[in-house]
Amino acid sequence: MTNKSIKSAVQRAISLAGGQTALANQLGIKPQSVQQWSASGRIPAARVIDVERAAGGGVSRHQIRPDLYPDDGGSLTA
Repeated sequence: MTNKSIKSAVQRAISLAGGQTALANQLGIKPQSVQQWSASGRIPAARVIDVERAAGGGVSRHQIRPDLYPDDGGSLTA
C-alpha cells in the first residue's frame, strides 16, 4: 500500500466514525490527537483496533496500518 492510500484509509475511518470530534469522544482522547492522525495519515499502534471498531469495520486494520497487520486475515471486515 502507498502512503497516499494509507492516509486515505485513515481519513475514511475517521469519517465513518462520525468525524474527528466524534472519534475522539468514542476513544476518550482529545480531538487534536485525531486531527494529527488525519494530517499525518498514521494512527498509533495502540489505537488501530479501536479505530477499526469505531469505523464499524468499514476500514480494516490492514488498510490503516499495513506495517503492523500485513494481511486482512484478522480484521473485522474480512
